[in-house]
Amino acid sequence: KATHSENSQGKKSHHTEEANFYMNCRAAYLTVLKSSLENIKSREQLSLVLQQAGRNPSQKTINKYWTSQTTALNFDDFCAILKQEKPVTKTELLEAFGKIDTDKTGYILHGELYKILTTRGDKMTWDEVNTITKQADFNCGDKLDYSKFCELYLTTREQSCRSARERLEVDSRLRQQQFGNQAETSSEGITLPVPKPSPRISKKTDHRLPKGDSRAPSRPSSAQSGKASTCPSVSVGSSSTRSTKLIEPDTMKEWQCAQSKGCFYLEEDGEIVSHKYKVHFPQRSSVCVTIKPLNVPQVEGESCHWLSVDTALFILKENETPENLQLVSFTEVQNKEMFGWKGELGSGNYWLLPFTTGCRLRKGNTQITGEATLVYRDEDGELALTQDFRAALLDIFETIDLDGNGLLSLEEYNFFELRTSGEKCDEEAWAVCKENFEMKRNELTRQGFLDLNLMEATDREGDPSDLWVTLLSLGYNKALQMTEACPFVIDIYAEKCKPRMKAMYLEAGGSQLSRAVCRAVVSKGEPKVLDGSENIMVHTYKSGRRITSVIENKSENRVIIHVNNEQSKNCLNNRGLTVFAVEVAPKSMMVCQHVVPLNEQEEWIYNCVHSLV
Repeated sequence: KATHSENSQGKKSHHTEEANFYMNCRAAYLTVLKSSLENIKSREQLSLVLQQAGRNPSQKTINKYWTSQTTALNFDDFCAILKQEKPVTKTELLEAFGKIDTDKTGYILHGELYKILTTRGDKMTWDEVNTITKQADFNCGDKLDYSKFCELYLTTREQSCRSARERLEVDSRLRQQQFGNQAETSSEGITLPVPKPSPRISKKTDHRLPKGDSRAPSRPSSAQSGKASTCPSVSVGSSSTRSTKLIEPDTMKEWQCAQSKGCFYLEEDGEIVSHKYKVHFPQRSSVCVTIKPLNVPQVEGESCHWLSVDTALFILKENETPENLQLVSFTEVQNKEMFGWKGELGSGNYWLLPFTTGCRLRKGNTQITGEATLVYRDEDGELALTQDFRAALLDIFETIDLDGNGLLSLEEYNFFELRTSGEKCDEEAWAVCKENFEMKRNELTRQGFLDLNLMEATDREGDPSDLWVTLLSLGYNKALQMTEACPFVIDIYAEKCKPRMKAMYLEAGGSQLSRAVCRAVVSKGEPKVLDGSENIMVHTYKSGRRITSVIENKSENRVIIHVNNEQSKNCLNNRGLTVFAVEVAPKSMMVCQHVVPLNEQEEWIYNCVHSLV
């Protein structure tokens, strides 16, 4: 009970920190811009709003996020930048000044200060430097007391942020202006996914940056209007009373089965990518399809962080052309962590699109105190894998061994390569691997996979940089915990034929998956007309431990919908905000939010108010 209470408190603390972060973001944003409907339209505006958020961006930092292709940045982009650009600390400031003050006197001569500030980095003018040297608070004689300067700088920064927050809290109009994120409008057409590598970091790159200039248009917010509509209140018991059995026929064990593993990976910007599958049925048959998180072997006493991640599968039929896909159904029956669907499918090709809401698989701010050791030198001075790193690699092997035969084929290995380096291994390179690492039937063994990673460390003389790039791209943190990925397993049972399933791509779901989710909710959910507008529909659908709402705009004009979840209890949504707003294009529909219980052992109540702005 004590552990459960501590976990609950930890989750509450995390969400409080996240709410405070977004509140501070909005405070800074609305200090510079009149409304949350506005986008940042210039690099000067970007610099100013970052300063209001307590950052002191250099020109190099601005150029990183405002490229030659950038025309505007929205609030979501701004938040992503703030997560990347942490505020400078007093220790970092003192260390920077200490490099100039080589004698460690605590002072820097004005002449030296002028020389450095006007000739290096973002060069300042003499007048700008004069404004610093004339401040009596931290200057005495012809020298700068940089410790006092740092204290005043940090105090001024804190006061600026506090003032922005106070203005936001006092002005009710500004306080209600909140943004949603990850909102996507879905096009009418569904296109076949284009084969392309997942947009990951190259092994030559040290870190990834948010793609501020390529994000979707701003998701604006606004004050709540009088035209409010409350979705039907949904009250759900604890998980122990909510599980429903996936009805399986007694002869299921005689049905033919196809199985494949896969994985959801969380990108730096919050986007989720996963494997996509093509399935072929030679003839019409009764079918049962299931998906659940994969429980890979763990060190005793450690839990699988991803087992609580919700999963689903959307089944699409390939018609006359591969580009023409039609939603057939989706997994909506739940049995503990497994979701399934049972029905009849005709012969032909189908696509399986894995899906997770992003409520639980999301960026966290867990503090890691230290970095795990990956390699060490043994008594003979030879490099070897540490026990913890070896265990992590074996878990990775289990995840990327999609067919579960204990070996990695070239196709399976290439999903790993595309994810970690953005490149593929060709037949010639695979032949070289065969000469140097253990293989069976032209497939890489577990030992071969371990030796391959050891060779990578050996080539860098023990430098683990490239190994960390691999681990981070696969969802591991510096403590060797998989916190930003969720491996899963898919099973397909067919009564009258042998289904064939093959992983085709590893990429984001995109508009194809968005459209499938919208269609599923509209067809199965409870519709409600938004008060004051007969052309705006809110569709709400509950599936097991997940609730999804879709906003359908039948009008000829774009609309902005204010969404308020303050009356909900024990709920967690994919946006990370209790109150936000979304913009819906004319004649379109979009996912408003996904909601799951914050604590699955307790009752949760979904009660959402939608308002037309």
